[in-house]
Amino acid sequence: MKRRTFLKTTVGAGFVSSLAPNLLLGAAKDKPNEKLNIGIIGSGGRGSANMRGVASENIVALCDVNGQTLAASQKKYPKAKAYFDWRKLLEDKSIDAVTVSTADHCHALAAVAAMRAGKHVYCEKPLAHSVHEARVMRETFAKSKVATQMGTQIHATDNYRRVVELVQSGAIGPVREAHVWCSRTINPIGAPVLERQSPPDWFHWDEWQGPAPDRYHNQGYWKGGNLNWNRRWDYGNGVLGDMGSHLIDLPWWALELNTPLTCEAHGPKTDAVACPPWMRVTWEHAARKGRAALEVPVKVVWYHGGRSKRDRPDIETGMDLGKWGNGILFVGDKGMLLADYGKRFLLPKEKFAGHKAPKPWIAKSLGHHREWIHAAKTGAPTLCNFEYSGSLIEHNLLGSVAYRVGKKLQWDAKNLKATNAPEAAKYIRRDYRKGWSI
Repeated sequence: MKRRTFLKTTVGAGFVSSLAPNLLLGAAKDKPNEKLNIGIIGSGGRGSANMRGVASENIVALCDVNGQTLAASQKKYPKAKAYFDWRKLLEDKSIDAVTVSTADHCHALAAVAAMRAGKHVYCEKPLAHSVHEARVMRETFAKSKVATQMGTQIHATDNYRRVVELVQSGAIGPVREAHVWCSRTINPIGAPVLERQSPPDWFHWDEWQGPAPDRYHNQGYWKGGNLNWNRRWDYGNGVLGDMGSHLIDLPWWALELNTPLTCEAHGPKTDAVACPPWMRVTWEHAARKGRAALEVPVKVVWYHGGRSKRDRPDIETGMDLGKWGNGILFVGDKGMLLADYGKRFLLPKEKFAGHKAPKPWIAKSLGHHREWIHAAKTGAPTLCNFEYSGSLIEHNLLGSVAYRVGKKLQWDAKNLKATNAPEAAKYIRRDYRKGWSI
């Protein structure tokens, strides 16, 4: 069955299809009206938002390395068990499902362990910290019988659905290029290694470090959340790892992309510690079979770093792209489609005046968190399950590898190897601190 038909008949109707990616274990699927017992791994920042997103269920366990954040969460859920180490939380067999909202470098470890323990998993983006971890997430999901969802909340919006339908209906003809940009940059990190500080008694530094290289505590590594620690390779993948999850998701979905053939990246001189303030990455994909709009090779180009011409596609659209902080531009044989989170334009405007959009075929989302909860209870599919989102993140993080290696990579997706750059291996698969592994 085509993905389009599958989504229309399963997600919209909300029943268990024989083609659903997984049929679920546990009592939850047999009692769809009962609430799930959910554990919250990471309860501050995005974790707090995700906790609100699943508040309709039983919040039975809370985990956070920050004791102050954990105490605040306990006030909301005083009956929930409290943990500083997510590994301890996952030992609780009464927990049906977990949300994972740690720092990026711990996402895959916690999510894989949860799936192996038979728990449904909602994991913040990006799903993994390395290409290899994204592959392990996909493989573990394929073997598990749990519902999964990556936190790309924009995927649930109507605008993304309408863009996908326009592209796949052939409104702009075969699409040969997709340009994606984000105006966010990376501020300097300062010293590569920060001076030693004693951690406050309420902060669990060892658990926060998790699999990252061992070093002495300094609050400068973690305080301030994502926009701080995401600047360092040890903990994140910068703007591409973060915002690429949301923005590249649209061409990934619309063009039904999978593994690239090549990947090349440019940016400032590489830094062993800090992620780049700007970057341009190009992935080349082979033609796909199926819809005519997709049966051509396609180039995906990513830009981040600001609002200069360097950070936008150099393509005449008739629109001022400098006013678009984030954007996705599809370039087809018959025209272009410009979109962001909330709007979309067929270009040139005069050519498409009066264009009639195709009848919507992608069902309205239940809501990103509700979709996952519904799947855990019924076996229905989720749109951002760990196969779909894992392949997206695997693709995106290959851009970081290409940038750090400084070569156009010839990509052997089956074996996770850059055939022309053996030196890329250390970036494809990272080492783990003793006591922590996937």
